[in-house]
Amino acid sequence: MALKPNSADGRTRSWVQIFIVFGLCCFFYILGAWQRSGFGKGDSIALEITKHGADCNIIPSLNFETHHAGEVGNVGESEKIKSFQPCPPRYVDYTPCQDQKRAMTFPRDSMIYRERHCPREEEKLHCLVPAPKGYVTPFPWPKSRDYVPYANAPYKALTVEKAIQNWIQYEGNVFRFPGGGTQFPQGADKYIDQLAAVIPITNGTVRTALDTGCGVASWGAYLWSRNVLTMSFAPRDSHEAQVQFALERGVPAVIGVLGTIKMPYPSRAFDMAHCSRCLIPWGANDGMYLKEVDRVLRPGGYWVLSGPPINWRNNYKAWQRPKEELEEEQQKIEDVAKLLCWEKKHEKGEIAIWQKRVNDESCRGREDDSQAKFCKAEEANDVWYKKMDVCVTPYPDVSSSSEVAGGELKPFPERLFAVPPRIASGSVPGVSVETYEEDNNIWKKHVNAYKKINRLIDSGRYRNILDMNAGLGGFAAALNSPKLWVMNVMPTIAEKDTLGVIYERGLIGIYHDWCEAFSTYPRTYDLIHAHGLFSLYKDK
Repeated sequence: MALKPNSADGRTRSWVQIFIVFGLCCFFYILGAWQRSGFGKGDSIALEITKHGADCNIIPSLNFETHHAGEVGNVGESEKIKSFQPCPPRYVDYTPCQDQKRAMTFPRDSMIYRERHCPREEEKLHCLVPAPKGYVTPFPWPKSRDYVPYANAPYKALTVEKAIQNWIQYEGNVFRFPGGGTQFPQGADKYIDQLAAVIPITNGTVRTALDTGCGVASWGAYLWSRNVLTMSFAPRDSHEAQVQFALERGVPAVIGVLGTIKMPYPSRAFDMAHCSRCLIPWGANDGMYLKEVDRVLRPGGYWVLSGPPINWRNNYKAWQRPKEELEEEQQKIEDVAKLLCWEKKHEKGEIAIWQKRVNDESCRGREDDSQAKFCKAEEANDVWYKKMDVCVTPYPDVSSSSEVAGGELKPFPERLFAVPPRIASGSVPGVSVETYEEDNNIWKKHVNAYKKINRLIDSGRYRNILDMNAGLGGFAAALNSPKLWVMNVMPTIAEKDTLGVIYERGLIGIYHDWCEAFSTYPRTYDLIHAHGLFSLYKDK
């Protein structure tokens, strides 16, 4: 939105921008000046609050009130500073829009009760969520991949329930994550090696991945060491704290479920999607969930399914399921994959891999298929609280049978600063190649300045970083490092939807409306970045 410096409203907006920049500079200065060797003033404040039962009067001089509403003037000495009291201890892991008690009031059909259900205005809490007793600073990356302090997520249920699957082990005052999973008890590395024999994981072709029903996200954790960035999700369900463990490890994850609502990601986002015994009924509802995966899968991308019903002939007894039921389940998956025009590349043991075609030139026959209902192309990215439909997302048009629909991407890391196809093709109104390159230069300067002020950036201390208003992803691109990742949030009220551009750069992100709680646990981000956010939500 353009500023009008000669108007009162313009003056206010200008001051808002100045205050936001000043506030961020102070924020980074405080962190940089006070923190030393991964433990500093911010960490000691947290420990003091924990020690004194979340008494917010320990640091009385900290004032995070905003003073930029309306015309800017002097803040009167008599102005009352609003303070927020700590919530009761039972809210230590409160997730407002995935609250367990509220969830149980919704239907269980199609996992509706596990979807987002945010509190009504009168139910909202206005207190500070406390840390668990004994909470400590997380380990830096890469140690945090394998170890999480017990006090930070004190839940042992998974150590018993998943003991033979090597998910997680309790050792003294820490949890250890050996890298196992239900389908890879010998470790994620060996499992990924099997996939890499079919999928080009090592050469930068596959950069972004989606893990549905991720457990503690060991698949994504070990892919990160191979420069593949994985968006993992799982519901807040009986597997207590699985997503919380993932984030405590420093691995990208959100609370989410495939139910009745579209996934909060743009079309053609991921190079690879994965389900390892994720218990999603892929063939049900005319293949609706598989069609939703197809929407977010990039042309030429891969879908991996391991576990039931793959290799049912040899495993139906061990799975304690009728072979006829498993055979029917796999046949439904095969039929939907055929309708989507995916090519089956591999099936061995309990692993099957399909590849999405690069365009629909070889799939013209499906237009005459009565089951092939096509979605409206303009609704491919319209996902926030929108119901899934049993339709196939159409490919962008191509001019030849070899052209990649939507544009071919360069391998990573080259694609990070290459011109994204959506910008090169003019698909994002108001964003030109010149605009994109200028934005990159600006964010390189900003991030260099941030690093001078706060020397802990890129030290491994900040692993999970949240950019609340990501724009073209310039902040995340300038920060790119094997020691950290950025969750790029595209506010649903943003003037331009550029989340597809962010994914084309080899970064990950999510749609969200900041008038509601984020789909994560408390304390899961090490650093939060906001640029232009308060101006965007002013008067909302």
